[in-house]
Amino acid sequence: MLPFASSGSKVTPRHHVGGYSNGYPRGSTFDISPHRFQPRGTASAYRSRRTQSFVRLAIVAAVLFFLILLSWRGSSALSIFSLGLLAHDQDFQLETTRYYDLSNVQGTARGWEREERILLCVPLRDAEPHLPMFFSHLQNFTYPHHLIDVAFLVSDSKDRTLEVLVQNMEAIQASEDEKMPFGEISIIEKDFGQVVNQDVESRHGFAAQAGRRKLMARARNWLLSAALRPYHSWVYWRDVDVETAPFTILEDLMRHNKDVIVPNVWRPLPEWLGGEQPYDLNSWQESETALALADTLDEDAVIVEGYAEYATWRPHLAYLRDPFGDPDMEMELDGVGGVSILAKAKVFRYGVHFPAFSFEKHAETEGFGKMARRMDFSVVGLPHYTIWHTYEPSVDDIKHMEQMEREKLAAEEAEKEKAEKAMKLKESFGDATGQWEKDKSDLANIALEEKKETGAGAPAAGTEDKTDAKVAAGKAQGKTEDKTGDKVNAGKDGVEDGKT
Repeated sequence: MLPFASSGSKVTPRHHVGGYSNGYPRGSTFDISPHRFQPRGTASAYRSRRTQSFVRLAIVAAVLFFLILLSWRGSSALSIFSLGLLAHDQDFQLETTRYYDLSNVQGTARGWEREERILLCVPLRDAEPHLPMFFSHLQNFTYPHHLIDVAFLVSDSKDRTLEVLVQNMEAIQASEDEKMPFGEISIIEKDFGQVVNQDVESRHGFAAQAGRRKLMARARNWLLSAALRPYHSWVYWRDVDVETAPFTILEDLMRHNKDVIVPNVWRPLPEWLGGEQPYDLNSWQESETALALADTLDEDAVIVEGYAEYATWRPHLAYLRDPFGDPDMEMELDGVGGVSILAKAKVFRYGVHFPAFSFEKHAETEGFGKMARRMDFSVVGLPHYTIWHTYEPSVDDIKHMEQMEREKLAAEEAEKEKAEKAMKLKESFGDATGQWEKDKSDLANIALEEKKETGAGAPAAGTEDKTDAKVAAGKAQGKTEDKTGDKVNAGKDGVEDGKT
């Protein structure tokens, strides 16, 4: 109720004759007293009725349109008229809103049965030669492909890595086999100024390790932050140059139900180098010697394994391999290598990452392992479960192979010269076997001709020969009889002596 205005009050009534409206003076504006009735004219009444008719027609048309739309599209019309504010389940939410319950993506031991999604992260740099081999492994994964989302990061590449990558990925996704295509595919390009060459000597040289590892850590973090989705339960890191690995590696590692787990990584070698060798020395347990060494280093220093400059005396996963050991045997680790890592996505959501700085004197994957252990996550390795990295000859290996090739060529040249000398000797002296056969034939012909010439005297000569043979036989028989007689007489004398 409006306040009552008395004669002595300073409050001005709203409809005072003085012309105030809403507390503001009207001045010279036209004023109509609210207490006076003025009937409207005929034209005004006609316009009002016409307006009401149009309103009624519009309402009827809208109702008819609504009924027709309902009969044509069914319940989908509700979402149209609700402008996306109502969902089919009658929950009030926008169509662009997504709801995720992260308690359902913690990662379990049998994720393939619970349809847990895996994010496969693959950093690439000048990887064109290795991509065909990588995609052959990718196609052979036994984990359901539609549950695997693949993310590639192409950085600082000078070859055709991107083109070859796109071609192979499109071929897999267009496969007629329903089980072959993967889930979401992400290809990300980002350069980080990596200037270290990709040859073995440059990549594994001691001087380049600290800076190279820090840039690699940046690349991994960029790839992960761009590709990780709320529905991922696992993250699998895989190097593109793995040569041999079980097709069931995702299930094999997942069954252990660890927060971070890695296999053992070796590489094949030529026979003259021993046939095989441990490759990834970045998976290890901490040692007192290494801790003491870390205390002596600068704040920004990065310890790397496998170099004489840093003698850590740590137990390495690679050196504990037994080809006949239990592949499910576990070993707790402090540092991990980056060739093949399976980690639960929650590890990264909690804040563990790949340090691009010196974290406890380590960076990248080794720093990742250290950080995960610091945050009480389980970090293990499988010493007897082995995958194989490609063989990349070092500079010394290349020099040795060149020397072996030179020796091989020299031996082949010597053998060729020896064969040529033998051929020359044979050509100089001719074929002795052929000449001998010819001489033998000539001698046989001469003997035959001589026999023909002496054919007439052959019978007499033959008779004389026979007579001489008979005489000789008689003499021989006489000698035999004489010997027999002597033996008989000797026997008799012996008997008589015995009787005496």
